[in-house]
Amino acid sequence: MKTEQWIELLASSAGPAPRAVAARRLAVALGAGLVASVAVAVLGLGLVPGAMFATPAPWFKLSYAAALAAAAAWLAAKLGRPLATGLHTPAMAVAAVVAAAGMAGLVNWFDTPVAARLPALFGHSSWSCPAAVLGLSLPALGAVLWALRGLAPTRPRAAGAAAGLAAGAAGAFGYALSCTEAAISFSALWYTLGIAASAALGALVGARALRW
Repeated sequence: MKTEQWIELLASSAGPAPRAVAARRLAVALGAGLVASVAVAVLGLGLVPGAMFATPAPWFKLSYAAALAAAAAWLAAKLGRPLATGLHTPAMAVAAVVAAAGMAGLVNWFDTPVAARLPALFGHSSWSCPAAVLGLSLPALGAVLWALRGLAPTRPRAAGAAAGLAAGAAGAFGYALSCTEAAISFSALWYTLGIAASAALGALVGARALRW
């Protein structure tokens, strides 16, 4: 039997290809990482006072993190396929989420009295916030990179960066449950820096870990 005939025979009996394999695999990994990040944040840092949930601050943080995690996971799922195509739409979704958070931060900045703007922007934890987001992203980063290794990314650095973005957003979601900073401008800046650090780490690790 010729090679071409053998391939045709295998293909004809293979059945339909499973759909959304990458999305399902990444959703499970990111979900597990998110649970771990939330657990570490709440158990290690404590939960914000309940009264804070009557203000916009925690809801902005949680919404930003959740939307960015979904967009970045979509991008990572695309990059998990060989010769990834169709990257424009998920990449634009990621950019739109970050831009929307930045706009919200700017609106909050200009709505704040001039004398209070810088104190609100830097808060009491500006230097520890990005590090906390990065640290809490590590469980999700490990899980998402593991999930991507079971796929077939041909752009490992870009796939690793997308994994880092999703993991950083998961870390930000966990930290939002423990962060007592009230200014949206604070969250828009410092959370984004922590997420960006996670994306950079993902690109660095992914360049090696996702190579095949």
